[in-house]
Amino acid sequence: MSLPSRALGRSALDVGAIGLGCMSFSPVYGGFDPDGASATIERALDLGVTMLDTADIYGPHVSEEAVGKAIASRRDEVVLATKFGIVMTDGGLPRGTNGRPEYVRSSCDGSLARLGVDHIDLYYQHRADPDVPIEETVGAMAELVAAGKVRHLGLSEASAETIRRAAAVHPIAALQSEWSLWSRDIEGEILDTCREHGIGVVAYSPLGRGFLTGTIASTADFGEVDFRRVLPRFGDEALAANQPLVDEVRRIAAAHDATPGQVALAWVLSRGDDVVPIPGTKRIPYLEENVGAAAVELTADDLAVIEGLSSPSGDRYEDMDWVNRSTPTA
Repeated sequence: MSLPSRALGRSALDVGAIGLGCMSFSPVYGGFDPDGASATIERALDLGVTMLDTADIYGPHVSEEAVGKAIASRRDEVVLATKFGIVMTDGGLPRGTNGRPEYVRSSCDGSLARLGVDHIDLYYQHRADPDVPIEETVGAMAELVAAGKVRHLGLSEASAETIRRAAAVHPIAALQSEWSLWSRDIEGEILDTCREHGIGVVAYSPLGRGFLTGTIASTADFGEVDFRRVLPRFGDEALAANQPLVDEVRRIAAAHDATPGQVALAWVLSRGDDVVPIPGTKRIPYLEENVGAAAVELTADDLAVIEGLSSPSGDRYEDMDWVNRSTPTA
């Protein structure tokens, strides 16, 4: 079992068709054993998963440190992606964004130190700063490329306008946004803009934060510190309303001798050769299941049924102003 590779847009960045989201290598979803990250990442690399995606706020800092430790002896096999730009409170909660050039530079240096590497392959602005023109932020990111600290630039949850203005300053290799069977809001102008500019799409939460695997029925399935407890889409009422979607995915999965999660990932992969999903897990059996999704081929009838599914109940976040963001003009 090995993954084919995909190119992110028109960039020279080739990655395994399925990546590994590394937010799970932190306490965000509850208990986390730092030593377990190394075994999972080692197995991912063995399977052909090359893109590892982390961020400075995961922990904060815990995920970057765990990833850095895990890849120390296999750095050349990894396309290493991390993110900056969300500012945390002392209690570890997001309180805002920072896209100022001096913050860009200091954040990159911090990530390089925690990861134990001399360069980052793909460096994202985690969220656009509504108080700083994107031209200033991307200009500072471009300086990191010139300095050899970063190879490629990315944006996360940016609006179409922000993407266009960023690409005018420096080539953007990838947009990372939530994209799955129950999160399709980038389809339309944002996706069209990416393709117009040759920007690949990295889909985070392609399994609907676990919901599309069919294993979540109520908030009782979460640990006490699992952050999904505060997401509107995971309220018991919304979960019940969204259950028919999972039931249909289960039906399609049974016809393919696959799991619901594999069908959800196969659907994301079917969106185009410039799309790379990055499901997150800290468990090797789930990792292997996710990689197996690359072998699932959905039929035209399957895709037609999926297109007819209703929109999900509940917002992705408590504050939807955090997604598809724009910045002031320079």
